[in-house]
Amino acid sequence: MKFLRDLLDKQKPLFQKGGKLENLYYLFEAGETFMFTPNHTTSTRGAQIRDAIDLKRMMITVVIAMIPCLLFGIYNVGHMHFLAVEDASATFGDKFLLGATLVLPIVLVSYAAGGLIEAVFAVVRKHPINEGFLVTGMLIPLVVPATTPLWQVALATIFAVVIAKEVFGGTGMNILNVAMTARAFLYFAYPAQISGDTVWTYLGDKTPDAFSGATALSVVYQAGQSGENAVAALNGHNAGIMDGMFSFANMFFGFIPGSIGETSTLMVLIGAAILIFTGVASWKIMAGAFGGAYLMGLVMELLAVNEYMALPSHYHLVMGGIAFGIVFMATDPVSASQTEAGKWIYGLLIGVLTIIIRVTNPAYPEGIMLAVLFMNVFAPLIDHYVVQANKKRRLQRATV
Repeated sequence: MKFLRDLLDKQKPLFQKGGKLENLYYLFEAGETFMFTPNHTTSTRGAQIRDAIDLKRMMITVVIAMIPCLLFGIYNVGHMHFLAVEDASATFGDKFLLGATLVLPIVLVSYAAGGLIEAVFAVVRKHPINEGFLVTGMLIPLVVPATTPLWQVALATIFAVVIAKEVFGGTGMNILNVAMTARAFLYFAYPAQISGDTVWTYLGDKTPDAFSGATALSVVYQAGQSGENAVAALNGHNAGIMDGMFSFANMFFGFIPGSIGETSTLMVLIGAAILIFTGVASWKIMAGAFGGAYLMGLVMELLAVNEYMALPSHYHLVMGGIAFGIVFMATDPVSASQTEAGKWIYGLLIGVLTIIIRVTNPAYPEGIMLAVLFMNVFAPLIDHYVVQANKKRRLQRATV
């Protein structure tokens, strides 16, 4: 590390003011900051606040919280492949290796495409590259199927970084969650590669007749259309290959088809524990969203006119990407509500809207993506009314 530090110190004058490459200073600064802690010191003598957390540590904490989802996702991609082709001889290593060959290129493309755009904007605007994309670059691969073409991953990443972030001023200024914007772009621009029963499981050159790669949400939707009991449909799906593929326990642990990082509720909850323990994410938003989803599920059960609406409420919490979306997307500190009361309202409405979209929209059986983006837009309005209500209560208590 000392050799690398000395090398950077020797090259640094070239990028500083007056150097031959001064126009690329912020590109150099980005690489230096990524590898080493900045040696910046305060230039004032006033009172200072010391805190162990900064933007880099905050972003790294979120990335660490996502590692369980990433590792399990890599394994599950391989597991689903060998399950689909009915190869019982595959070992843990075989499954993990196959998953890694599919997932890691998506991660690398996401970081490369997003990092390039961040660097371009940093050079043009002459400001340091912020560490915000450390999280976004990991989130985007985790919310897409492993079969997504790499060029589409790159295009969606570039679109999301430019449209959802940089046009608003960069890190800390975006009004929409960047990763959710990337997924929304893929869903509406290339629906054949982000939806349907054939995109969730990598089959290679195999075409098994007995296996259906449908997600749990798709199975429940079809049950609602045909009048079959939703829980029975889940437990009976792919019965000839795996009994109880979509049992509650199996969906909780994550051995099901789906996006790379969203299938395992257990891994998501481990990440949630890390974020809450470190104080990086709001437990109020998480609790409000899970509570809102559960309560709306109960309402749907009471008003049920088809089997999808009659699905037990707790099943909604382990199906699709709701857990991942709540923990890692809804809690985005930039696009979420900032007031304490607003966080409860914001989270609650995300949970409620997710279930409403799921159950009532035949064209889109998942709802967390649209719910988060919709509430991102309304988060400032929620905070405005919370602040106004606080002012009104304080004025009523004030004495002349």
